[in-house]
Amino acid sequence: MSLWARLARAPEPDVPVVRDPVERRALIWELVIVGILTFGFSALGALISLIDAELSGGIAQTTVALNPEQAQLGILDLIAQLMRAAKLMAIGGLGVYLLWRSGIRLPLVGMAKPSGRDVPPGLALAALIGLPGLGFVAVARVLGLNAQLVASDTGGPWWQYITLVLIAIGNAVGEEVIVVAYFLVRLRQLGVGQNAALAASALLRGGYHLYQGWGGGLGNVVMGLIFGRWYQATARLWPLIIAHATIDIVAFLGYALLAPQLTWLTG
Repeated sequence: MSLWARLARAPEPDVPVVRDPVERRALIWELVIVGILTFGFSALGALISLIDAELSGGIAQTTVALNPEQAQLGILDLIAQLMRAAKLMAIGGLGVYLLWRSGIRLPLVGMAKPSGRDVPPGLALAALIGLPGLGFVAVARVLGLNAQLVASDTGGPWWQYITLVLIAIGNAVGEEVIVVAYFLVRLRQLGVGQNAALAASALLRGGYHLYQGWGGGLGNVVMGLIFGRWYQATARLWPLIIAHATIDIVAFLGYALLAPQLTWLTG
């Protein structure tokens, strides 16, 4: 039996389905509001950006800065970058709070205190996604399916490396808590099947990365399927946060330090 099949047969987090109509409506409204405030509207915005790029000469002619400068004055840029990282972590905190506030025990849904046992699977998932992902990004760029991605500025101040790490961690916390744990738990409470919930989570992840191009969207759908199935099978979220943070830290710092040698990747 394949690893995917074994994961598919494993039990997902044991969260009961909500039957009360009033509570179900409240959960649906909560999902809508959280979606608007976090990644749901981001997905619509990314789709609009992609359509605009395609109509304006093609996504391949577009350059996308993943971590652009926020202000010309150094100290203001530092403050803005720290605020960005804090916002991402607060988004993750919102998901944790809403689940806890509704009476769900956080260890039950993979959000207990992190431990050393989360590191090996986290690094393994980072390698599984990150290494093939580099090749996929390069191929998508050659085929004209992706924008030219600028992961970070080069030659920036010394504190740039600190803010890049914090933003990478913020990305990991915000996305994995909301798109995986919060989203899948809430869909489970609404009685949505395991595979349908997994597909919805993966499509949402791919959707808000469409600003990078069709390749970026598809690559993140694949990442979402793997991450979501892992979570459903293990009810452990910290390995996903570790994996995501590792991938982003390597990408952001690697680009900042090695940009002249990465022309094969960015076009």
